[in-house]
Amino acid sequence: MPESAIRLSFVENDVAVLSIDLPGKGANVLSTAVLEELSAHLDVLEKRTDLAGLVIRSGKPGTFLAGADLREFVASLGAPKDRIAAMCQRGRKLFQRLSQTPFVTVAAIDGVCLGGGAELALWCDRRVMSDSHKTQFGLPEVKLGLFPGWGGTARLPRIAGLGNAVEIITGGESITPDAARTLGIADDVAAPEKLDAAALAVVRDEQKSRQFLADRQRWSGPIAISETELAFLGATASGYIQQQTKGQYPAPLAALNVLVEGATQTAEAACEAEAAGMAELFGSPVNAALLNVFFLGDRNKKDTGIATDAQPRPVKRVGVIGAGIMGSGIAAAFVRREIPTAIADAAPEALARGTKLVLEEVSYNKHLKGVDVERTLKFAPLVNATTSDDELAAADVVIEAVVENASVKRQVFGRIEAKLKSDAILATNTSTIPIAKLAEGLKRPEQFCGIHFFNPVRKMPLVEVIRGPKTSDETVATAVALAKQIGKSPIVVNDGPGFLVNRLLLPYMNEAVELLLDGAKVEHIERAAKAFGMPMGPFTLFDVVGLDTAVNAGLVMHEAFPDRTVVSAVLPTLIKAGRHGQKSLSGFFRYKHHSSKGEHDPEFDRLIGPLLRETKPLSRDDLTNRLFLPMVLEATRVLEEHIVRDVRDVDLGLIYGIGFPPFKGGLLYWADTLGAAKIVEMLKPYEALGTRMQPTTMLLEMARTGGKFYRP
Repeated sequence: MPESAIRLSFVENDVAVLSIDLPGKGANVLSTAVLEELSAHLDVLEKRTDLAGLVIRSGKPGTFLAGADLREFVASLGAPKDRIAAMCQRGRKLFQRLSQTPFVTVAAIDGVCLGGGAELALWCDRRVMSDSHKTQFGLPEVKLGLFPGWGGTARLPRIAGLGNAVEIITGGESITPDAARTLGIADDVAAPEKLDAAALAVVRDEQKSRQFLADRQRWSGPIAISETELAFLGATASGYIQQQTKGQYPAPLAALNVLVEGATQTAEAACEAEAAGMAELFGSPVNAALLNVFFLGDRNKKDTGIATDAQPRPVKRVGVIGAGIMGSGIAAAFVRREIPTAIADAAPEALARGTKLVLEEVSYNKHLKGVDVERTLKFAPLVNATTSDDELAAADVVIEAVVENASVKRQVFGRIEAKLKSDAILATNTSTIPIAKLAEGLKRPEQFCGIHFFNPVRKMPLVEVIRGPKTSDETVATAVALAKQIGKSPIVVNDGPGFLVNRLLLPYMNEAVELLLDGAKVEHIERAAKAFGMPMGPFTLFDVVGLDTAVNAGLVMHEAFPDRTVVSAVLPTLIKAGRHGQKSLSGFFRYKHHSSKGEHDPEFDRLIGPLLRETKPLSRDDLTNRLFLPMVLEATRVLEEHIVRDVRDVDLGLIYGIGFPPFKGGLLYWADTLGAAKIVEMLKPYEALGTRMQPTTMLLEMARTGGKFYRP
């Protein structure tokens, strides 16, 4: 018999406790087997006449319930709508029993309580939460293209209020224990070690007051809200959601409709409508794509980055060379996780500015919307700002983040390597320069690798760990573990110009310039990219990155791939005119008063006009195909050259690194939805443009055999 996942005990003779603890798992999930166990326990407990209460808790400290078993969800993709609705009804009716028992039910929540786990807690009469920083409550289903399907859309608005439920469910963000108490979701908040006692106290209070019975009755009916209030809430929330999702994510709006319509119905009728609505979303292209993104992230969390059993070395101190935007951002990422960090720069003025940026970033308090003095006092001792290389000698890992120039970087390495501990790792934050080239002259190339952060470091989750020809497994494993230690998502990439993300980004950026020269308007190209789902258009991205930086990266790529990297005079012309992007307040756009929103600039038209070629009309499809198909082609070359170990690294890298639209599931996932044969056909009108628009051997073979990037 399989080991039980739910253990029944009694904290006192008349108070039962169900402890959920999946054997061999780091977190509890609600699989079919667990739900069946819960049902069996309720079958027994519901018959008891001597119980005052039932407490449901986790047997895993620091985690309550992470939600439903999504692998079972995937197995049901493509099932008929009536079967999906029935699945929702079964789960909801099981949880609903927690609000129908002859005794009070209490969820004791310590740690993550999400999705189906949050719905289980909502169906309990009462909820107590620990005040641990790990404890959070949320219904994030919209991030998977769904909404709660086990009664959450009916239960939460009746407990916390319709407006609060709309915000929590359509936004998909988690809330803290204190916020949950303020909203009436949590009835008490206690220290983790006192949580069980707090749950027992709630049982005893309810045993006396019997208030839970009155609440059961109240929560079973419609919500008390006027038609005017309901209409206003629906209209304002709908407008906000459409502005945020741009029509690309249907689940939040569908959730809003279910919440608003269910408000005037009984809870039972609202649950029926919820199940029907879930059946419409489940298995949709967006749902399937977002599930793929979830599994990409889940795989990344478990990936050590290597195929051997080499273990990462402990990292207690780090050093960062270069106090510019990237260097200060990298240093702040370590300091925020309380890792002592030395930040070095030869220029005292740059060092002062960079150190100020580090402290401002780590001391920022989002509630105060500014610097928190207490946080400054806490983190300041962890920062060692220095102009001396000797101060880096104690670091376990040193990351170089100076100008993107191979000669300058090698000079830094030659100066630093001898000062480091014999087992220290030296790394570079280069975005395009091959590791083999930078490792020339190093005495310990096996302890050298790329650790490439993305700008802005505080927001971008991706880190590329680049393995050079001589980089050891231990070095790679240490870099991967260190990135995860500071909350980043690392992918391991083999050496090569541009590595992964920039190698795939450059064809997109390159083609945007070529489209401009072919007569497409800047605003039309920008609009096509954003309509596809990119967070910003390519020319805005040029301005954010900096045109001079883009030129340097482009030269590296042109040197490596001259057959498909087109050199034009556009960027040099703009740079010569002093237009470097947002940092100079002009690039492809003009930026007034340091605004991040660009405006059209007639001077740009004057500069670019002489460079334009003989033009022909370009459709929206032309713009989209020419922007994104070269990325697919370059991805096939990356796979052929074994730059990455798995196609999923390509997709995760682009989603986390450049904001490739998650609702498309990733670049290669999207390509699979089109099919290789269709992509080959889509390329035919553009093949005269040269190698960059011609199908590769891999793509042609996939078209011939019906192959896919994601193989079963």
